[in-house]
Order: sequence, then structure tokens, then C-alpha cells
Amino acid sequence: MPHIPDQNALRSAAMHRLYTLEQSQQLTRSRIIGVADAFGVDPRTVDRWLANARANNGTYQPQGRPCFTLTPRMLDAVARWRGNATAAWRELRADGHPVPSLPTFHRAANRALTPGARAGLRGGEKARRRFDISGERDRHHRNYAWETDHVEASVKVRVEGHIRKPWITFFVDCATSAICGLAITPQRPSREAVLVAIRDAVLIDEHHGPFGGIPLYVRVDGGKEFLCTTVKEALGVLGSEIIELPPFTPEGKGNVEAVNGAIKKTLFAGMPGYTHAPTLRGGKPVDPDQPLLHFEAFVGLVLQWVHRWNHENTLKSLRGQTPRQAWDADPALIETVTAEDLHTYTLERHGKPLVINNGGVRWRQRNYIADWMHGRVGEKVSLRYLPHHDHRVELYDPQSGRHLGAAVMAEQATREQSLSLKRARRREADRLRAQLKKAEKNRNTRYAAATRPAPPVPLDVMPEEEALEHLRALDGFDPAAEALPDLIQLPEPDAEWTLPIAPNTAPPPQPPTHPKDQP
Repeated sequence: MPHIPDQNALRSAAMHRLYTLEQSQQLTRSRIIGVADAFGVDPRTVDRWLANARANNGTYQPQGRPCFTLTPRMLDAVARWRGNATAAWRELRADGHPVPSLPTFHRAANRALTPGARAGLRGGEKARRRFDISGERDRHHRNYAWETDHVEASVKVRVEGHIRKPWITFFVDCATSAICGLAITPQRPSREAVLVAIRDAVLIDEHHGPFGGIPLYVRVDGGKEFLCTTVKEALGVLGSEIIELPPFTPEGKGNVEAVNGAIKKTLFAGMPGYTHAPTLRGGKPVDPDQPLLHFEAFVGLVLQWVHRWNHENTLKSLRGQTPRQAWDADPALIETVTAEDLHTYTLERHGKPLVINNGGVRWRQRNYIADWMHGRVGEKVSLRYLPHHDHRVELYDPQSGRHLGAAVMAEQATREQSLSLKRARRREADRLRAQLKKAEKNRNTRYAAATRPAPPVPLDVMPEEEALEHLRALDGFDPAAEALPDLIQLPEPDAEWTLPIAPNTAPPPQPPTHPKDQP
């Protein structure tokens, strides 16, 4: 099938050429006739096209057909009926408001409201988000930016005789999509889980794998556990900048959201106790007596899945590479920190220094002791601790901040346990929220307050001056043309006013002047 050229584009190019010739005073009538012959129109039609281009600075803009547009009252009615244009049209017609035909009203509503706006009026912000366009960030280099988030496991596990759904905190490198660190908790994570995940992500040793180091940026959502003082201090000392994303914006941290979605589909869906498994009529599970995993087994399966993700899973966004291959191929330098120094950065600090006594360091009605305390009774130390882990604390010199050593609870002797992210486009969300609020406000008729017995006056009634002006406009009445200045009698002057002298009254006699006073 032969290609049919776009007549509007050809017409715009021809008018731009004629406009350029006209500006350089080279335009002749023969050129206009030649363009008219090429388009099969009269030369006067080309004159009109050229006038259009001249009015738009050399760009020909064809005039579209006039069409009906919705008024603000019509838009309010559509919003009040949750995007139902037919219901809004019926309401307006019943109220006596002039409206066009129903098909015309539908076409005008489709032009005034985008599909996302109509979906938002029907289903709210969550429905509107499905029509948003999300861009793609540059991946940069490894450890340039990390993304962190919590995900609730869609699996029920046994935790010391109780059935719970664990939570996982991930730290994902944006350049390679590698999972640098994680923390798993039987309950909803707090700042303790974030600190544990930070330590696991930063350290690089035989237990933590090749992924890690100190990132330049960490993108977090509005969760309070990511924005608490302890986490901010830990990342601030490391030199990492926290980028706080608006709440409920998963498109701002697409890498960690991809990990959350992948683990739900490729791991949780195959586990016993999967909460989104198909059910029978009435919501009954297919196998109500299936054995549930213990928390320890669940953690082991999650760690195996993370190893497969980092070393075996190929991603299209990485051009078919695994995260490990992309990490090794990245020449960017890795800045890291030792495990001993990381104690200082990822622990919460107690307020004031404590004193070492004969029973050790007294904190929270418990004694903490260590072999290095011998001979230091009476000295002051600064205490740092991991929240919810009271069995062990870290002590530092209050003057220099030098790490002195660890101390354990005197009643126990346990080992140390190993222990953060795009701004928007809201204009549509803010606009939707304001429109919904305005629609709800206009749903009920509001009346003006009264101080004397009188019928209620709706607040949306047209004021008297506006009504008179509207009637005059309809009748073609011009107040200036009908003014009669002699018709209105002036009021009688007050007795105390000073009246002007009548023009026919003789002026009062002047006293005689002396001859010397005459000029």
C-alpha cells in the first residue's frame, strides 16, 4: 500500500517556506499560485493559510472544529458522581442547567479528564497510580546508591510455638541489583533490624560475601525506623547520604521492589503455609493440616534464595548478566570499614557516661562485666548498645571515643550477634485530592448564618449586584445611556452649612483706603 503523505505537515512546511520568502521580500504571486496548484486549491486559500502562519510567527496551525467544553459546575458534577458522566448529565438536566446532548457531554468529559483522572475519581489514588509513567534512573556504578525496604513474608512459620509471618529487610545495590545485606525478624522490624541489615551489607568478609562497602546514597521510604536518629548517625558517620522518598511511591525504589516481588513469586509461593494459596469455597484452605516451617528453616531457605539471586539469576536490565558478574565487571573502587569500627557506627548511644564499679558497669539495673575492666574501677565509660539486645554492650572512652571493649551481662555469657531511599510527580495526586475534597464539600447545600428571622439563604445563590448585571446584559440595558441627572432632587442643606453667595447679590462695601496705600 503506497504511503499517503500527511497533508497538514506538507501544508505547514509550505507555509513556513512562503513566510520565510515573505520576510526576505522574495515572495511573488507566481510562487503562491504554484503552491495552490500543488495542493489543488484556489490561491486565495493559500493566502488564508499564509495569514494563519503570519499570525503564529511562521508556524501554520490549522483551526480545529469548535467543540463543547465542560464548565466548572459540570466538572464538579462528574467528580461528585465518581466519574459517571451519564449520572452527572442527568443531575444537571434535572436541575435545569443547560446541557448538550448526552453523547456530546460524554465526548467533552473524555477531553477534559484523562484516563488516569477518571480512574482516580472512581477508585481513588491507588487506581490513579496505575496510569502513571515512571522513568528509569541511571544505574551509575556499584555502591553509588542502595535501596532498602521491608517486605512481609507471605508464609506462616512457627516461632517458639507461635504462628507468625516473618519480615525481611533488604539492602540492594542499584547498579548491579545485588542483595548486599538483609535482616530477618519474626515480628515487624524496628531500628534494630535496620542496623543489623546495615552491618551485614557494609561488611565484606568470608561470612558476608563479595558484596558490600560504603554507599554514597541510600534511598529509603518514610518509615520511622529508617529515619530514626540511630540510623541517621550510623549512615552519617559512614559518609552515606539518606534520600527520603515520599511515602507510597514504590516506583522511587524499583530495584528493591523487584527483589520483594521476585521472592514472593519464586520462594514464598512454594513454601507450606503460603497465605495467598488457592482456597476452597468459603475461604477454607485446601490442606489445613500441612506442617509449617520453623523460623530457623525459613531463614536458611531465604539465605539460599539470596545466594541464587546474586550468583545464578540473570537479569535483562543487566544484559543477561547475574548480579555477581555485573559486580565483578564494575571497576569502581569499594570503600569499606572493619568490623571493629562498625561497632561504633551501628550502635545506639546511651546518654551520659557511666562509672565502672566493683560489679562492673551498672546499666538498666543490670551489671555488665569483662576481663579488661580489672584495674579500671572508678573510670567513666560511654556505653553503646544494639536495641533489644541487652545481653551485650560496647564501651568507649568518653573523651577520645576509643573503643575499650565489649561487656556481657553478668547473669549470661552469650556471643556477639551480627547485626536504608524519588520524588514526584503530584501534581495529579494533589489535584485529585483537591478535586475530591471540593466534590465532597459541594455534595450538601450550605446556608448562610442568620441573626434575624428570615428564610435560609444558600451560599451558592447569585449576589444581587451580579444578578442585576446579568439581567442588564440579557436586555441590552445600558445604565449610562439612560441616566437622568435632573430627575433626582437634591436634599435641603443643613442649617449649619455655609451657603454660597447668589450671583446677583451686590458685593459688601469696602472700607476707604488711605492715599498712601494706593499704588
